[in-house]
Amino acid sequence: MNIFARSLNNKTIHLKAGAFATLMAATSVIALATPVAAQNFSFSNVSVQGNQRIETATILTYLDFAQGETVSAGQLNDAAQRIRATGLFQEVNVVPQGGTLVIEVVEFPTINTISFEGNARVRDAELAAVVSSQTRRVYSPAQAEADTAAITQVYADQGRVNATVAPRIIQRSDNRVDLIFEVFEGGLTEVERISFVGNRAFGENRLRRVLETKQAGILRAIVGRDTFIADRVAFDQQVLTDFYQSRGYVDFQVQNVDVSLTRERDAHLITFNVQEGQQFSFGNVSVSSEVTDADPLDFEDALKLRSGVTYSPALIEQDIARLERLAIRKGLNFVRVDPRITRNDRDLTLDVEFVLVNGPRIFVERIDIEGNNTTLDRVIRSRFDVVEGDPFNPRQIRESAERIRALGYFSNADVDAREGSSPDQVVIDVDVAEAPTGSLSFGGNFSSDNGFSLLANFSQRNFLGRGQSLSFGIVAGADDQDISFSFTEPRVLGRDLSFGIDLSYGTSDSDDTTFDTTTAQFRPRIGFPVSENGRVTLFYSYDYTDIFDIDTDASQFIEDDEGSVGTHALGYSYSYDTRRTGLNPNAGVLFRFGQEFGVGDATYVETTAELTGQTLVLNEEVTLRATLEGGLLTYSDGNSRITDRYFLGSSIMRGFEPGGIGPRDTATDDALGGNAFAVARLEAEFPLGLPEEYGITGGVFLDYGSVWDTGINDASIEYDDFTPRTIAGVSIFWDTPIGPLRFNFTEPLDVQPNDETKQFDVTISTSF
Repeated sequence: MNIFARSLNNKTIHLKAGAFATLMAATSVIALATPVAAQNFSFSNVSVQGNQRIETATILTYLDFAQGETVSAGQLNDAAQRIRATGLFQEVNVVPQGGTLVIEVVEFPTINTISFEGNARVRDAELAAVVSSQTRRVYSPAQAEADTAAITQVYADQGRVNATVAPRIIQRSDNRVDLIFEVFEGGLTEVERISFVGNRAFGENRLRRVLETKQAGILRAIVGRDTFIADRVAFDQQVLTDFYQSRGYVDFQVQNVDVSLTRERDAHLITFNVQEGQQFSFGNVSVSSEVTDADPLDFEDALKLRSGVTYSPALIEQDIARLERLAIRKGLNFVRVDPRITRNDRDLTLDVEFVLVNGPRIFVERIDIEGNNTTLDRVIRSRFDVVEGDPFNPRQIRESAERIRALGYFSNADVDAREGSSPDQVVIDVDVAEAPTGSLSFGGNFSSDNGFSLLANFSQRNFLGRGQSLSFGIVAGADDQDISFSFTEPRVLGRDLSFGIDLSYGTSDSDDTTFDTTTAQFRPRIGFPVSENGRVTLFYSYDYTDIFDIDTDASQFIEDDEGSVGTHALGYSYSYDTRRTGLNPNAGVLFRFGQEFGVGDATYVETTAELTGQTLVLNEEVTLRATLEGGLLTYSDGNSRITDRYFLGSSIMRGFEPGGIGPRDTATDDALGGNAFAVARLEAEFPLGLPEEYGITGGVFLDYGSVWDTGINDASIEYDDFTPRTIAGVSIFWDTPIGPLRFNFTEPLDVQPNDETKQFDVTISTSF
């Protein structure tokens, strides 16, 4: 039996040749076992036949023996296999004919075109990006199979795990083929149910809100996170672990995730099997030093951790960063903080000792940035606390990476460190992928107070790649028209100093008021941090207001305000937000305070303040929120006009029509507004027992407050002193794809006879 019998590569384009190739492979094995396989050959000539594009010399390099050299049958077989392994030939036959070795080959065709059929959900360009086969290159069945798998994965990443892809070829002239990928996309494979086993501290509804994967609900056609994606489920395991560990469950583990198909095989059931363990708190917190020049007493005051606080790795990281920054300010470079934790199982506490140690003396050689086609290098570099030549601190680099991602300019941002030109040098590699940062929108807006209006808005968060924000908007309603412009440079001179300008112009012609207005404002501002949680904004403001076309039956006090007024003002605002670096992940405090000092047609001081606190209770199922808010206008020259005073709308005190509360002219019943207001708002938000994927929760609230003091001493004005009102109500919160909506149903508990109340309104829900 001749071992050089003709054989076929099992990767040929003749898809039905698999059985024949198997038979021939078995025949070859039998042949090698015969005495013929032991024959030796010597060839004085080698003839290559059938090659058109591949050079003969190229094929001969794979023989691995020279002419005239004695070779065995096994060596000939190995040579044939090496030629086949190139993937260039559809068939390879090595046949000895006397003193001549004949190599017969059939080349794979070249690819004429590559196309996709049957794809509607994914564009051709997206599929072509994952295909490695190329036109005018040799067709490879193995590569076509790999491309098929890549296309299938694209659909799997979108939740279409039932999608199938079949490669087909069409023969053309001159040994060319058209490569076609036929796609059957199938339907989305949804997540029908997410459940948990082993959870005791937190209910399933609370844990589902943590996960990125969501259950399929009534909005399945819009919500994209209810489709099953394996990578997303893997990410959810880490998210779940972070959630528990940040709440003191240091031993928490996701033991396994059980994913199964429903009986109809059209949806997935996901079960997270978890082991919570015990909840730990911080015990003794101390600082020690192994650095000669570092006194632990100087560093203890920088610690924010206190005994009794629920354990969280994030809190330890924050204190490490504080101590390392303090060391740098003291001129102690290369100092690292090593947290050493002692576990006390008896009282469920963790003692933390922050040890100052000498770190390796490594410097930053350079920072290389790639992938930023639009964003300027300096915008990314501004997120780093280090520059070339500074001591290398891994924690600073991680924090810089987080600040780069927080910009929102990039779909992906990787920051890595590698050894530089010497062992004591490090190169920081920043690899980013640009994401869209601009939007142009046209639409409508509805408010239960102002009715329906059309709007157009353009915004760019990374204007010209400089990290600047720019927005321009137009709102046109039946009664009101507004034009606004805003520009902000977040880092002036490369520092954490923002500069911005706000412009607005608007007109009002409402049937609900007895006068029309034209307003304009110009306000430049600067902002900067004053503490870890505090920030100050300074501003100048020019305001122009014109009151005209007053109804003949309007209040005399409104007629006295007719005309235009322009004022100049300097002011400041201060905000303190513990959510930035709060010790309690379930609670936070927000405080705002500001003053505006105005001169011009009137001299005044306006003071506003707001204090809000929020906490989660009952295993984080219920949110409790309390707010105190107030404002005061005081005039030393002139008096306030109706457009200057406060009117409490539904955003400040619920349950009243616009202008439905506060001082009134008893003769005309016109609302006059007040120079002072104070409101206390208490509310609770809780689940209603509906499936979490619906995004519907309930709430109750109680508002208590008033607006008073027109600054006009006249007996015909009622409610000009502090006259409190009380409103109670229930709310329905609905997190919709178009935005979070809030439906309020109110009931007056203590109001005045002439107040204008309303029992229902719809607003955009705001988060604390």
